Amino acid sequence: MAYSFMRAPSTEHTFEVGDTVEVFCDHEKNSDRVRGWIKGIVVQVDNKMVAVQFRSNVYLTDGWMVPDRILWYPLNSVHLRPSPTKKAGRKEIPDF
Repeated sequence: MAYSFMRAPSTEHTFEVGDTVEVFCDHEKNSDRVRGWIKGIVVQVDNKMVAVQFRSNVYLTDGWMVPDRILWYPLNSVHLRPSPTKKAGRKEIPDF
């Protein structure tokens, strides 16, 4: 009997909880809704997805605001990239 398993997607970047990343999404900037890159913090990583939390409101593509300000992205998403700033290596909990 042969078993077939799915492999985790190959990625250009590895993400860890606490990393500062940039995400391309709809968000609020100066009380206006804009579409562009926004910084966030990685709060969870599994073998296929990355959860990113933001300090400002973010929206789904169909227009709904995300209440917990957390968006999930595939590891190989073109809308997710490491932030040019250093990793958040702080021992304290970020102020969200």
